[in-house]
Amino acid sequence: MAKMELKRVGVLSSAKIAGIVGAGLGLIIGVIYGLLMMTIGAAIMSASGEGVGAIGGIIGGIAMIVIIPIFYGVLSFIFGALYALIYNVAAGFVGGLEWDFEPINPEYAAPPAPQWNADQQQQPGQQQYPY
Repeated sequence: MAKMELKRVGVLSSAKIAGIVGAGLGLIIGVIYGLLMMTIGAAIMSASGEGVGAIGGIIGGIAMIVIIPIFYGVLSFIFGALYALIYNVAAGFVGGLEWDFEPINPEYAAPPAPQWNADQQQQPGQQQYPY
């Protein structure tokens, strides 16, 4: 098992990933709220003969599908950058996160040691590490 420590996080890289993930989550949430708001707007429109108040619900639902992902993306970008900055400061004081890695496929382990001693020479045409 290889033990590694994460010493530093790229602030802009972390912010970009957080912004994209936040926008994706915002899209899911925006679609749910938007459809809910449009459904309620359509129900109000069919219940009352008028459609003036219900049109606002439908327009608001469509706006939610657009505005919420942008809002979540921007806030996630900002807080992703802040988190990375705070992590870098904290890692400077107490050290970074320690992670243990192990190979997924044991077939690709380190090559075996050479088959000759230090006083012997490699035979012509013999590879040092057979693959």
